[in-house]
Amino acid sequence: MLATADRATVITYAALLVVTAAAWLAMFWSPMAGEDMAGMEMAITPTLGDGVAFVAAWAIMMAAMMLPSAMPMIGLYAATQRSAVNATRTSVAVSAFALMYVALWALTGVPIYFASVALMAVAPATLAYTIAAVLIVAGVFQLSPLKQVCLRHCRSPLGFLLGHWRAGWRGAVSMGWAHALYCLGCCGALMVVLVVAGAMGLPWVLLIACVVAAEKILPRGEWIARMTGVALALLGVAVAAEPGLAALLRAWAM
Repeated sequence: MLATADRATVITYAALLVVTAAAWLAMFWSPMAGEDMAGMEMAITPTLGDGVAFVAAWAIMMAAMMLPSAMPMIGLYAATQRSAVNATRTSVAVSAFALMYVALWALTGVPIYFASVALMAVAPATLAYTIAAVLIVAGVFQLSPLKQVCLRHCRSPLGFLLGHWRAGWRGAVSMGWAHALYCLGCCGALMVVLVVAGAMGLPWVLLIACVVAAEKILPRGEWIARMTGVALALLGVAVAAEPGLAALLRAWAM
């Protein structure tokens, strides 16, 4: 049984690495800013086709950004499947856990799409102050108790599994969804910064992906989150004082 669990863990990590690498390659192959992802260069009435294309691109981006930091959790879950009678059941359970995690992040692409469309209709002066407000609010959230609670669940795979354990593939779905909710609570504000201040450009994607991984995996990740919060809040104050910085932030994304 131990050998089966070890084999399942190795296979899980290998599969996650392949999926993550494929997602990053897709992004590097065709880097797109927010306007490109929405399929529009000016504010127009959103269409179903535009929305589907945007959410698909967003799902790939979320897989690239979030799976690396979720690997310890998913890998540990795979290692717990010692009672599975065969490899198929193990694969189904682990796949269900991982798919629910990615699915929730993909669903966030729906409100993000409409927010991106709305941003295209905002005047440059208003957009600058919107960016400043988003940066400040995100910075404050990074320092909040809610952020710390969500981050603790993300940083402690064993504690999460012990507190949320459910057996079978239905349990895997439930736990994958619960873990994704904690992760969304932990990193959602950073994704809003990515969309509003960074226009979903590749440099911002790389930066925020590194911050997310550092918060969740590195020692003293809670302090990394706090330092990021302070940096975001100060950047927001700077943009509010000098609105021209907003254009530079978004231009850096191109």
